[in-house]
Amino acid sequence: MSTESSTPAPRTIYLTTPIYYVNGPPHIGHAYTTFAADTIARWHRLAGHDVRFLTGTDEHGQKVEKSAREKGITPQAHVDGTSGLFRAAWDELGITYDDFIRTTDARHKAVVQDLWRAMEANGDIYLGKYEGWYSVGDEAYFTEDELVDGKAPSGHAVTWTVEPSYFFRLSKYGPKLLAHLRDNPQFVRPESRYNEVLRFVEGGLQDISISRTSITWGVPSPADPKHVVYVWLDALTNYMSALGGPDTELSRRYWPHVLHLLGKDIIRFHAVYWPCFLMAACWPLPQRMFAHGWWVGIDGQKMGKSFGNAIEPISLARTYGRDCLRYFLMREGTFGTDNSYSEKSFVDRINGDLANDYGNLASRSLGMLAKYEGGIVPARGEADRDDDVLRAVYEGMRPEVLRAMDEFALQRALSSIWELVRAANKYVDSTAPWVLARDPAKKARLREVMYSLCETLRIVGTLTLPFLPDKATALLDRLGVPAELRTLEATATWGLLPAGLVTQPGEGLFPRLEKPVEAPGEETPNAPAKAKAAPPGSAPGSKKPKGETQTPAAPAPASATLATPAAPAAKPETAVPGVIKYDDFAKLALRVARVLTAERHPDADRLLVLTVDAGEAQPRTLCAGIAVAYAPEDLVGRTVVLLANLEPRKIRGIVSNGMLLAAGEGPGLKLLTVPGELPPGTAIG
Repeated sequence: MSTESSTPAPRTIYLTTPIYYVNGPPHIGHAYTTFAADTIARWHRLAGHDVRFLTGTDEHGQKVEKSAREKGITPQAHVDGTSGLFRAAWDELGITYDDFIRTTDARHKAVVQDLWRAMEANGDIYLGKYEGWYSVGDEAYFTEDELVDGKAPSGHAVTWTVEPSYFFRLSKYGPKLLAHLRDNPQFVRPESRYNEVLRFVEGGLQDISISRTSITWGVPSPADPKHVVYVWLDALTNYMSALGGPDTELSRRYWPHVLHLLGKDIIRFHAVYWPCFLMAACWPLPQRMFAHGWWVGIDGQKMGKSFGNAIEPISLARTYGRDCLRYFLMREGTFGTDNSYSEKSFVDRINGDLANDYGNLASRSLGMLAKYEGGIVPARGEADRDDDVLRAVYEGMRPEVLRAMDEFALQRALSSIWELVRAANKYVDSTAPWVLARDPAKKARLREVMYSLCETLRIVGTLTLPFLPDKATALLDRLGVPAELRTLEATATWGLLPAGLVTQPGEGLFPRLEKPVEAPGEETPNAPAKAKAAPPGSAPGSKKPKGETQTPAAPAPASATLATPAAPAAKPETAVPGVIKYDDFAKLALRVARVLTAERHPDADRLLVLTVDAGEAQPRTLCAGIAVAYAPEDLVGRTVVLLANLEPRKIRGIVSNGMLLAAGEGPGLKLLTVPGELPPGTAIG
């Protein structure tokens, strides 16, 4: 995405989110994709690129028709209201989209029908009868083999459906799509999703139903108005219909540079169906797509309306500020894998990164500048070794940020920027401007220190404009940075900030947040905190700059009495699980096993799929929830402990035969291993 990396991105980018289904107001998953797209769009604008950013709403299908009927209103009235909620939410959250497409727009319907006609003219649509499982919740068809415990992989219910339908010859395009994938490994990112799609296509494609007769709310099929176009064929076409079709000036300008951002649960529709539809119509394929993971609660459950744990982003933004929400979502987890949300992690991230690091650096620097230089950016002065250290961090940081943004590694880009933020805070402590200010002979040294801090704020403020658009703008405004220096190119050179700029200290950019005190076990893990800004200096863990005095604690109230020394508290007993008999323990077949292969589960970022040698005729396959602690390549060859007689269980479509023993949780989890050279299959007891 940069102009300066070894593989520079195009100077034009067409960035799309999925269009969001109007079965409820926006939740955190919608906001995640949209914030990410907006952050990438802002980054490209910062680089001077030609950007077009599309989002919108998906408004047809059986769910919409059913919801409208239950409300006693027309489907159009229903979607008008819900689509308006999305548009209002994105406006309130500061999303800078260039176009908002709706599948009920006349411009969209026309291109859907054009796509159908082009596919039909190529002989790739035929009339038949659909018999199979259909999930209204997913608006998708599933084969018997794809069901998990009698439901769709998402957990939604399925119903047996029989109706006349037009079919698309998806099978015809399997070899062509497979060749495209192998020739263009960047077509689908991250690599785990690319491998998932590749395996699916290698397994062979079956023709799919692309029309419904049991509903009326949709785009009429050009072949027969009694049929409405399948909702996914309808929805995917939005990326092209927003440009007016394949033969418009907008399409020629932007389509060759399209990047689809989407959630991992809809990768098959985008990476398999969509390119095959386009191949059949002889329309150009998208350039690339990136599928991110889910946000899950502390219980590991995906967050969303269907699971009863959805979080409204507007509520979070109004509680914490929209920049804080954006920053948390972009920084807390890796873009491309599942990430965990909790109130504690939210508050800790804001207090640690934004209040303590970023906000503290801005407040200290501008405050001291006002005190020692009258708020005027000074001319350069006398440099020493501390300046070399700070400059070295800057020079190493910037290429890493550019590389990370090229790879859509938003979390890694922020982590690199924060290396400079933290180095600058250390620079304040090591140079001690308050000491320099007391010695007239150190005036030149003080000028250099204050200039270096102001220049760091300029560079950090500019690089964080896509991630903290409101607060980074406020920081640059306080620093008086002219517009021509608020570009990515201007961050490539140290020392561009002109001397003589008039600055304004202002209020703290990010006041610390206090969490409400709750009884043990009563915290609601997925609810927004009733947080409030802590008074300056009063928040637990807040620090004063060196050289400044602390406010003494208030005296105890008059009614307080001194406690008499108490006896040491008794050590609490550790709860012991229910005792089992030896015969029960003897039923466990613990065996030595050696890991032969390991790879990430295609449908669950927290799981690894392993094959292990347990001393049997054939290796076993099992799923292990250890991806947060181990990379697949680190496990091959390890000797581990296997519970061999656990009943097989199907986990996200893969049958797991056994369980590995481990201790701990999260990144600190450790597998139990067996020292020495015991052969696989050796009994443990």
